[in-house]
Amino acid sequence: MPLNNYAIIESTLREGEQFSTATFSTAQKLEIAGMLDQFGVEMIEMTSPCASPQSEADIRAVVAQNLNARILTHIRCNRDDALRALDTGVHGIDIVIGTSPQLMEHSHGKSIRQIVDLAADVLSFVREQAPDIILRFSTEDTFRSRESDLLRVYLAVADLGLVNRLGVADTVGVAMPQQVEAMVRQLVRLTRLDVEFHGHNDSGCAIANACAALEGGATHVDTTVLGIGERNGITPLGGLMARLYTLDRSYVEKYNLPLLPQVDAMIANICGLSIPFNNYITGASAFIHKAGIHAKAVLADPGTYEILRPEDFGLVREVAIGHRLTGWNAVRQRAQTLGLNLDDATLRAITQDVKRRADVQPLNLTEVDQLLMAAAGQ
Repeated sequence: MPLNNYAIIESTLREGEQFSTATFSTAQKLEIAGMLDQFGVEMIEMTSPCASPQSEADIRAVVAQNLNARILTHIRCNRDDALRALDTGVHGIDIVIGTSPQLMEHSHGKSIRQIVDLAADVLSFVREQAPDIILRFSTEDTFRSRESDLLRVYLAVADLGLVNRLGVADTVGVAMPQQVEAMVRQLVRLTRLDVEFHGHNDSGCAIANACAALEGGATHVDTTVLGIGERNGITPLGGLMARLYTLDRSYVEKYNLPLLPQVDAMIANICGLSIPFNNYITGASAFIHKAGIHAKAVLADPGTYEILRPEDFGLVREVAIGHRLTGWNAVRQRAQTLGLNLDDATLRAITQDVKRRADVQPLNLTEVDQLLMAAAGQ
């Protein structure tokens, strides 16, 4: 089914703040929110105002920026949290409570009946105080919860007629894509409400699960920049862009894709991280071609070995040539770039020279250029 009717809830300032090396100052939060807004995310989720006095002040500061993105905060299912959240002036409140046996026993200690009653009380309270606020209710640890418990809670909440959307959360990264799609599809069919997916990446399925949720009819997906968050984090913003782009570029055309490298670099710098070499889109090797047979085809038509166009993200491809796997087409392309007119026989000979030298130690680009210029008499 088409996946172009969705919105991103960017949670770097909530889920991302739970990452091991993430401690954002107010100034940094304002910078992050501003850049995410420029990127085009529809919603920005922030840490609960109950977390600390500074957390509450930071929400107010971001709200005061009057961004295009709607500002949300994520709270526990209780009136005190809701009142604090409402007082900050946020555009939306995301309410969550655990429904798995593990969380019911070791977190809040409530039964399903008590959860239903509490949800009704808190949601009614919020809606009475703020009739127009965006309101979401989510179960935590959805995919380790009993399906009968989930449906009991979701249907009771839906019947209240108070929420804008329901949330499903793969809190420990245990779900498989088919489970996610089936759950979302069932909720959409039974409640006719918008559905949000929040997926952790503990077992490497966060991106696949997010797309499965969209296939099932989800309308919102939670992301963070570089996927940072509790433990191994959640669906990465760039990874989701890459996956949807490969399905249909129109799915991501509403976002400012060339800004993504800057967004990733900003969060990496703040958190003291190196962007992984194989990171989606912005990794150092994402658009480097090396093997001779690959380089020949890419030089003729980049689409032969690239499903993502680097220029759509403000990046450029690179064809590595100073190594034993190089091909003469890559060497010829480099000669042309340098404005050198060398015949094919000379180029093939230089290629063999590069291979022999690279068997001992790879050559850098300057060294390859020197060989080419020497052959051209320069």
